[in-house]
Amino acid sequence: MLTRKQHELLMFIHERIKETGVSPSFDEMKEALDLASKSGIHRLITALEERGFIRRLAHRARALEVTKLPEQASAASGRARQPFRPDVIDGGGVRSPAPQAANDTRELPLLGKIAAGTPIAAIQHERERMPVPESMLGSGDHYVLEIEGDSMIEAGILDGDLVVIRRGDTANSGEIVVALVEGEEATLKRLRRRGGSVALEPANRNYETRIFGPDQVAVQGKLVGLMRRYH
Repeated sequence: MLTRKQHELLMFIHERIKETGVSPSFDEMKEALDLASKSGIHRLITALEERGFIRRLAHRARALEVTKLPEQASAASGRARQPFRPDVIDGGGVRSPAPQAANDTRELPLLGKIAAGTPIAAIQHERERMPVPESMLGSGDHYVLEIEGDSMIEAGILDGDLVVIRRGDTANSGEIVVALVEGEEATLKRLRRRGGSVALEPANRNYETRIFGPDQVAVQGKLVGLMRRYH
């Protein structure tokens, strides 16, 4: 699901490229969406890029390409997945065998998908419940999110993976967290503290680190485990 502004920008870019063959300028996008600054456009483009809706073309001015539209994405995500046996990876990226005991699990809520630009409402409503190995949980309240996009692939977190999050509002520099940005979008990134600023680092060299003031980012939880479906 896209935010209203993300959807507006994506369709504006799509229609402009169809009409002229060239993507609109940042000034044109800012005016079309009635935003006060180009930084808001930059944030929306980064979110759309991380989720695979647009692609930046190298060595060309004003070079954006729309790679899919929302209805195409919905059709793809609506295909039924096959039942899976989880391969368990802990929060540090070390793979461990799947547990053998059927009763050594805890039922956790699967709250939806997460990627840069996902509305926070998308991770507030339980979709279903699923068993998670007790060995990766420990104390505290936990929930599960489905990853959408490739912004964390170099940390071993792939599109379609299920991440286990321990709910909390604090994190150490260097930990992978669910971060709420400016009260409206949730993203899974590595958090770094840089003086008075907060950096949200992707684990994909094709994306850039985003820097925010400390009051612009709220930690929603920390990554403690990962489960992967095999088809």
